[in-house]
Amino acid sequence: MENKYDYFVIKALENGVNVIGLTRGSDTRFHHSEKLDKGEVMIAQFTEHTSAVKVRGKAIIKTSHGEIRNE
Repeated sequence: MENKYDYFVIKALENGVNVIGLTRGSDTRFHHSEKLDKGEVMIAQFTEHTSAVKVRGKAIIKTSHGEIRNE
């Protein structure tokens, strides 16, 4: 089965990193939130419902497009 949605990885560099999922569609809304502590890793996927992710706090975000450090 082919997967048409990208995965991404977020590693918290401090306690209390917030990861917030945003919906697709005509009205963009928050639909999911996670809080990560230092060293925790979250593996997530964009889906037919999730079009964007907002990350608050120091973290490393890895995608198929590269790596980003959120300071």
